[in-house]
Amino acid sequence: PPFPICHLSCIHTVLLIVLSVLIACHCAHGKFAQKLLNDLFTNYTSALRPVEDTNNILNVTLQVTLSQIIDMDERNQILTAYLWIRQVWVDAHLKWNKDDYDGLDTIRIPSSYVWRPDIVLYNNADDHFTGPMDTNVVIRHDGQIMWDSPAITKSSCKVDVSFFPFDAQQCRFTYGSWTYNGNQLDILNAMESADLADLVENVEWEVLGMPAKRNIILYGCCADPYPDVTYTLKLKRRASFYVFNLLIPCVMISFLAPLGFYLPADSGEKVSLGVTVMLALTVFQLLVAEIMPPSENVPLIGKYYIATMTMITASTALTIFIMNIHHCGPDAKPVPKWAKKVILQYMARMCFVYEVGENCIDEEHKLHNERSGWAGNERLLLRNIEYIANCYRDQRATQKRTGEWKKVAKVLDRFFMWIFFIMVFLMSLLIMGKAI
Repeated sequence: PPFPICHLSCIHTVLLIVLSVLIACHCAHGKFAQKLLNDLFTNYTSALRPVEDTNNILNVTLQVTLSQIIDMDERNQILTAYLWIRQVWVDAHLKWNKDDYDGLDTIRIPSSYVWRPDIVLYNNADDHFTGPMDTNVVIRHDGQIMWDSPAITKSSCKVDVSFFPFDAQQCRFTYGSWTYNGNQLDILNAMESADLADLVENVEWEVLGMPAKRNIILYGCCADPYPDVTYTLKLKRRASFYVFNLLIPCVMISFLAPLGFYLPADSGEKVSLGVTVMLALTVFQLLVAEIMPPSENVPLIGKYYIATMTMITASTALTIFIMNIHHCGPDAKPVPKWAKKVILQYMARMCFVYEVGENCIDEEHKLHNERSGWAGNERLLLRNIEYIANCYRDQRATQKRTGEWKKVAKVLDRFFMWIFFIMVFLMSLLIMGKAI
């Protein structure tokens, strides 16, 4: 059946009454809030410390919430962070009976109206020295004031790059009063550590924790103690970016250096390969130097670059020495007996260097056959044959001596190739072991 029209009119009337009551209550609260504001700040001054007795200590509770790590400038050693700072204290001159103001227990007013503690970041590194934002404060009827303000801080941070890019850093935020000593203002930490619940993850740094510690410092200038609260931000670098862009290319380039020993000596590219690898590593070294701050502590990846460049320099020098041995001419001395035994026998077997032998005919036997076949010829012809045989014998001896020096060079090439391969593998294993 249709809803009676009288019922609709009754509901409409009730809604109007409720709305009128709400508006009246709101207007009443607004009037009481205005009256309360006028009553509180009639004889109030924000220039003096709000205590009933000047000998009393005013306690300020500090709580810091880390919202985001904006930037870590390792070269200038400055950490930029976005913080939420909460300061709570009791103002003895801002108390009221909430029953006298229609149950109004809290008001929110601009922070410039009340006295505020001059708590600053001691290790501030900002050029403009900007502090927290002037947000509203919340005042309770018992005089407790809570001031929440966001701040983008730039703090000095001592950066230790000894184990870059697998390093961990500790940056400190030290908060304390700039003018009040411990007998006038005491600063307390609200929690054992900063609040990390709303932290925005950083792509480069992993936050391990941010414990808080209260300290009492006696400075040489003053006899009174000065309390402060120090938050230690513990960071660990995410090294994957540097591993894929700086470390792995260097390892791959480093494995090219021993291959210079495998190139044939007659190719003319052995020294060029070493120089090219050296230039490539120099470019990576300059990239690392641009990131790191000037310091006596050489980063781990820098040590790896220096060790690799030293190894490549040694390999290039050895390549030049071995090429000199390979190109020994006819006037070269014979290979010493110790070199034949050590290099051409033992080291050649170790390095799997084998030469295909030649079926040479003994010259004396050949000459004997020639003499027996030409017994009836003249003596002049015999001298010519002997001269040709001696020349051939000398030529074969020279070729044998040159071949032995070339084999010595080849054995040394293979030997140093395996030595440098092992060195590169061990250095790469050591640096990659830090990443695991």
